Amino acid sequence: MDAIQKTRYEARAEIIKALAHPTRLAVVDELADKGDRSVSELAELVNGEMSTVSRHLAVLKNAGILEDERRGNTVFYRLRVPCIVNFFGCVESVLKSNFQQTQAVC
Repeated sequence: MDAIQKTRYEARAEIIKALAHPTRLAVVDELADKGDRSVSELAELVNGEMSTVSRHLAVLKNAGILEDERRGNTVFYRLRVPCIVNFFGCVESVLKSNFQQTQAVC
């Protein structure tokens, strides 16, 4: 692996790490389904404190997955790259395959 390939793999890993939390996955799903949401709406969705949800949103934003927009005193978030949900479809396929394999063994 050359330096360019290694850098690319490291960048991919950072994006995957940003998604690697149930709260962040729920946020991405919500934004994919319903569009722009405020921090307070997302905090309510996940039954979390606004400060904690804000930190999760910052992780996703820093990874380039989300973008935000201030409207008055409220900050709204949206998916910057909606294609990220295609990754979730792949994850679901792995889960289904693992479940089927487990059922076949039992």
